[in-house]
Amino acid sequence: MSDLVLGEDGLLRCRWAGAGEMRAYHDTEWGRPVSGDVAVFERLTLEAFQSGLSWAIILRKRDGFRAAFDGFDPHSIAAYDEVDRARLLADAGIVRNRLKVDATITNARALLDLWDAEGEGALARLAAAHAPDPRPAPASFAEVPGQVPESLALSKALKKRGFVFVGPTTMYALMQALGLANDHLDGCVAREAAGAAPTGESA
Repeated sequence: MSDLVLGEDGLLRCRWAGAGEMRAYHDTEWGRPVSGDVAVFERLTLEAFQSGLSWAIILRKRDGFRAAFDGFDPHSIAAYDEVDRARLLADAGIVRNRLKVDATITNARALLDLWDAEGEGALARLAAAHAPDPRPAPASFAEVPGQVPESLALSKALKKRGFVFVGPTTMYALMQALGLANDHLDGCVAREAAGAAPTGESA
């Protein structure tokens, strides 16, 4: 079976794109650059929450995550206390996992520390600095790695700066989401538009 699927619009896509929200995400977001650290922080957080789950679950709950976590504003999240933790763990609009909730709070504080040390945009710059070299377009999902040396290096760099839940597999998924690694399959309609690095000009 091909890992590409022909849509009713006559276009080939990565098979996981499916329809509805997943197709829209595949066509317009996955592998595309984002601008600023808040956008990168959101994607880092959602990739951590996705660990062990399907991305479709996270995508369906994305608006819930944005509401629950104050639009992923790190200043707000860094100030969360036990009342906020209890609120989040009772919120059916997100994935209610204590370790991942705590990791989000820890990472918001680490991001503020990173800004203090290196200025706003530092998270996007750090991610971009670890981008792997471009590879030939994969012909199948079997050719797409789960992690690469660069994602391991990014994981270590973030852990050194106080971030948690940023293992090399999760960081490679982040690289894919940000377009630092272009893993749209050969022949996919979205491949050509993907693969540019995120910018760190604004938070």
